[in-house]
Order: sequence, then C-alpha cells, then structure tokens
Amino acid sequence: MKAIKYKIAALSICLFLISNNGTAQKKKTAVPAATAYSIEGNITGLQDGTTVQLVPGATHSSELPVAETTVKEGKFAFTGKLNEPRFFYLVFGKNKGYINLIAENAKIKVTADASVSNQEDERISFKNEVITGSKSNDYFKKETAFKEELNKDYEAYHKGTEELAKLYSKARTTGNKKVMDSIANTPEWKKFEADEKAFFAKVEKSTTDVITKHKATWWGPFFMITQFSYFTPDQKPLFEQFSETAKKSYYGQLVDKDLNPTSLIGTSVANFNLKDAAGKAYTAKDIVAGKKYILIDFWASWCAPCRKEIPNLKTAYSEYAEKGFEILSISIDKDEKAWQKALGQENMQWHNLLDDNKVSKSFNVKTIPATYLVDSKGVIIGDNLRGADLEAKLKELLKS
Repeated sequence: MKAIKYKIAALSICLFLISNNGTAQKKKTAVPAATAYSIEGNITGLQDGTTVQLVPGATHSSELPVAETTVKEGKFAFTGKLNEPRFFYLVFGKNKGYINLIAENAKIKVTADASVSNQEDERISFKNEVITGSKSNDYFKKETAFKEELNKDYEAYHKGTEELAKLYSKARTTGNKKVMDSIANTPEWKKFEADEKAFFAKVEKSTTDVITKHKATWWGPFFMITQFSYFTPDQKPLFEQFSETAKKSYYGQLVDKDLNPTSLIGTSVANFNLKDAAGKAYTAKDIVAGKKYILIDFWASWCAPCRKEIPNLKTAYSEYAEKGFEILSISIDKDEKAWQKALGQENMQWHNLLDDNKVSKSFNVKTIPATYLVDSKGVIIGDNLRGADLEAKLKELLKS
C-alpha cells in the first residue's frame, strides 16, 4: 500500500502495486493455521496387526489411550484436535515398546526401525527415530539436550567404581557396617561421593533453570511435570512463580492438582470391579463384606519399596485378620506375567487384583506404595499407613 501512502500519480503504477498487494493478501489468508493434528507413522520391522495406542504422557498417573489402531505394511495414523500442544506416547504391541512425541495441530510424521526381542517378553526397541512436523517437539528436544551431558557425567563418575559399589551395596544389604565403614573411608569412595554430590547439584540446577526460563507459558509447568517423577511441598515455590496463563494451562492445572491434592479421607470408595490372577472378578463390596477395616494397597512387581513393605503387611495381617482386618492389594503392573510371577514369589495370603487404570486414577495414585484404610461402610479413614504407623493404627482401632 506504499503507492497509496505517498500518493504516486501514475495510475498504472498505483494499480499495479495495489493489484499485487491484494494477491499477496489472498495467498496469506489462503493458508490458515492447522486446526487439527495428524500423526503418520512409518515403522519398519513390525508385523501387520501390531497394535498402536496414543497414550497421554507427562501426567504423573497412568492414562488410558485416547486412540488405538494397528500397523499395516509398517504404517499407521492418528488424527484429532488439540487446544495446546500435548505430550503423547505411541505405545506398540500392548506396552512392548514406545516412542514419545509432542503433538500439536500440524501434520506430523514418525519414522523408525523396530526390532522385536526373541526373549519371552518380546520387547520392541527402536532406532533411527525421526519426528518431523511438530515445532513443539523440536523445541522440547532442544531444551532438554542438557540431559545428554548429564548422562555422560553420570557414566564418568561411576567409571572405575563398579566393583567397589557392588561391595558396598552387598554390605549394606547384609547389614555389615564394618565393611561399609571400611569402604567409606577409602580415598576412592570419598572421591566417588564428592563427584556424586556435584552431579546431583548440577542435575538440580539444570532442572530448575529449564523450568524458570519458561515461567510465563505452558512450557513451565510442562517441564516441571516432566523433570520431576513426583512432587513434594518443596516444589511449591517453583509453581508459584508461574504466570496466571501458565497456571491455567493444561499442564499448569495438572501440576497444581499434584502439588495440592484433595484429601480422600472421609470420602466413600466406589464399588469397583477387578480381576485376580485366575481371572475371577471381585467387587469392592465382595471383599469388604463382614470386615471391620480393609487396607487397600497399591503396588507393582517392579516397585522395590512396595515389595519391601510386604513383610510388614504380612505381620499386620497375621495379627489382626481374625479381629476383622483385611488387605486388598491392587497392582498397577502393565505386564501381567511379571505381576503373576511376583505373586508367586511373595505368597500374599489376601486378595490380589490387577488395576484397570481407572481404579488407581480414582484414588489419585501418583506414587507407590500407596495405601488407604477403609472402614466397614467403605469410607476412607486413613492414608499412607505403613510399617509402625499401620501397626499403631490397627492396635488403636482393634484394641478390643
């Protein structure tokens, strides 16, 4: 429109400029921003019929897939709409392998070479992964590239201390304090501990830096939820620095809910329905019937703290079962075979059911072990009771 602004007299020149400017405007408006996303996959090495699920990630909880399809000639596709970019897992073959990405309303392509393990678990691994079309995904990779340096640092300070670490771990497991003290006083171990302290200080700084850098947008809470496996009250100041826009974003609301959970004490347990290792279905009412108190215990075969707590549960069960106490263990395992193997090893003499993703979510389970003590009416009267705390509570309730 420069020709109009300066009132150029030559009509032909003016018309020429206006005409070309109008054409440019038409071309600009003819290509609107994408209002939906498409994810097109092309993966070599997978059999036709292999399932692919689109599962939300970065939520600190187990999520159900929002879409599912199957591979045909190495190809699959998903489409949908998003209000803002979202992190997803492409989960292949019933949790056998995955590729993660950030989707946005754009045409996204995913290519990779897959290989299926010959082992019993038939795990699927990927190499040569390439994701194009998502600017958010590119930015995420750029902003988290510092993790590659941290991985190198981790390997560097562990190098040469492997045998010493094994000896120390064995001594700690067997309670051999004399050996532990002997190793701890060696120059090699002191250097290892100093290097480890420096490493975790660097991890903390790198993590905090990437979060605070993005405090004005959804990226801030997104990085917060992806950089921390779980939250404690110590992370509240990080969240409070975010702008209102960031706090009200999808990931901002998730972080807020995680940091400030609503207590379930005083609420009633829904009558869920789950199956045991033999495939028999049980409802909550079936198990609670005739019992004074029931401890609902969320765990998993791969969770070391969970399995460490099982002896304490056995002690409580043997002492209070005849007085009206019951335990219900609900595994959040994705691998049913691993769960059943753990059941055989642990020999728990109470009901053991497998979660369907919905029950643990209704209890807002973020970390395990997680326990909830329920009365005969199905009302939650306590949570996170373990070891001595559980023993004391049961003694108080069942003292008669």
